[in-house]
Amino acid sequence: MDFGLSHEQEMLVDTVRAFVEKELYPLEEEVERSGHVPPEMGREIQKKVLELGFYAANIPEEFGGGGLDHLTFTLLERELGRASMALTTFWGRPSNILCACNDEQRARYLDPCVRAEKIDALAMTEPDAGSDVRGMKTVARKDGDDWIINGTKHFISHADIADFVIVFVATGEDETERGPRKQISCFLVDRGTPGFEIRDGYQSVSHRGYHNSILNFDECRVPSSQMLGEEGGGFEVANTWLVATRLSVAAFSVGRARRAFDLALNWTTERKQFGQQISKFQGVSFKLADMITEIDAADLLTLAAAWQLDQGADANLAISQAKLYATEMLARVTDEAIQIHGGMGLMADLPLERFWRDARVERIWDGTSEIQRHIISRELLRPIGG
Repeated sequence: MDFGLSHEQEMLVDTVRAFVEKELYPLEEEVERSGHVPPEMGREIQKKVLELGFYAANIPEEFGGGGLDHLTFTLLERELGRASMALTTFWGRPSNILCACNDEQRARYLDPCVRAEKIDALAMTEPDAGSDVRGMKTVARKDGDDWIINGTKHFISHADIADFVIVFVATGEDETERGPRKQISCFLVDRGTPGFEIRDGYQSVSHRGYHNSILNFDECRVPSSQMLGEEGGGFEVANTWLVATRLSVAAFSVGRARRAFDLALNWTTERKQFGQQISKFQGVSFKLADMITEIDAADLLTLAAAWQLDQGADANLAISQAKLYATEMLARVTDEAIQIHGGMGLMADLPLERFWRDARVERIWDGTSEIQRHIISRELLRPIGG
């Protein structure tokens, strides 16, 4: 593994960071205050990212996207992690699962997403099926050439601004040695489809302005032409195209941790107590040493996992390690940054209390820390019969 970045990668990092600092940081206070991103603000961000040439950078070139490799895209995500997630939603990273679209679906769903004409949302989680995805109760039954969907999804990120959702449902059962096993299929469902309702979700302490929604399907009829992939092949499609979503969470966590660290580092040279900078006290300076060591370790784990993906290697273990360590690192770093700032760290005048709140969800979504530990331990034990 080459630890150095190419000239192009360095330019990308500098460009994205400059954009985030100039265009997104000034908007964060309004989003925090109002709890939402005004539509015109979101459209303006999309327009500027399109002009920059980075919209849909994660989508392969053959599908009209920027075609960044996993490592370079992870670098981009790391820089976006510095800013409010509600704002970076409009940067435009359509779900890679849309690359599984057939020609007709591509013209209707993927292509408009690449051109910033539509926004998608991924719907998998249910009230009784979070980590246990196969426990989902949302079902679809065949009716002629259509499917009738019934059930509820929740915690569906940015569905409130989505033009359509990519929804996973049970469409049957297979008999296995361990008993019945649900067949999972995937559908593309447009906003406004009869029987499909998008409701306001729960009030979250993390990522203000980045809303979750509740999706209700009540005898929602969709044609077979809107099935993504094969019947019962939902997990195959997801495993093919969604492998790197955990890596994005890790990268975001590293970027946000570096912003928190920079604030803490500068504060230690500005703040004086007992007649000297607080950076002179080991109780403070040792915190800085621990924080930057953890950030760098998480960064290297994340980039190494992305590099493995680019080599065509099985990166499942590395991705789970990166997601687990980076998200838990972020919690520790934001907490220490607040401690270094003292009482001011908890005030809304600084973004640290927001980072602290935002950090909490990272250990839950896209696979909890416990699920990541399960994946890691399984990868270790399976080869030796454990």
